[in-house]
Amino acid sequence: MFTGIIEATGQISVIQRSGQDARLTIHSDTLDFSDVKLGDSIASNGVCLTVTMLGANSFSADVSGETLSRTLFGSYQTGQRINLEKALLPTTRLGGHLVSGHVDGIALVSQVEKTGQSWQIYLQSPPELSRYIAEKGSVTIDGVSLTVNELTSDGFRLTIVPHTARETTIQQLKAGSKVHLEVDLLARYLERLLQGRQQTAPASTVTMNLLQQSGFL
Repeated sequence: MFTGIIEATGQISVIQRSGQDARLTIHSDTLDFSDVKLGDSIASNGVCLTVTMLGANSFSADVSGETLSRTLFGSYQTGQRINLEKALLPTTRLGGHLVSGHVDGIALVSQVEKTGQSWQIYLQSPPELSRYIAEKGSVTIDGVSLTVNELTSDGFRLTIVPHTARETTIQQLKAGSKVHLEVDLLARYLERLLQGRQQTAPASTVTMNLLQQSGFL
């Protein structure tokens, strides 16, 4: 699990293809690797990757064909800049929101506007994910926990403050950019809980005839 608070940025230094899969090496001069071990999880642009090799300022991770097909990693090239966050600890401050590192879909940036010192970013989201996105709710964009400031006809608007733009890859976004989108984890579980309740609820025996015989009609 993660919080969506980016700790550092890095860049892909090596991509090794192997059939439908790939191994990536990500280098970062600013991420603290002192407590990272083999098998640890690091969210890379919002995708949970497992550390398989460690260098002084880098780590490698295997990416399956499934992940390559469902994320933007299949189109990334060496030099691609990436947001990084190590998995949270029980003592970690939950400054963002609970993030699983499992991408739900790809969102398209339709417009970027500068307003004062901030940026307004409009995104088109996949229609099937719209029901999980609420005004003033949380979403994760390329691993960054952000607040939805407005719902639009085909997506939503985010306000990016200077600190977030400076410390993440968000500053690179422009109209036409694609990003990883993860919706609020709690919304997903709430929907599943309600579906389960509907499936197990006993069928109603109330009929129009029964209501009429009982004097309700």
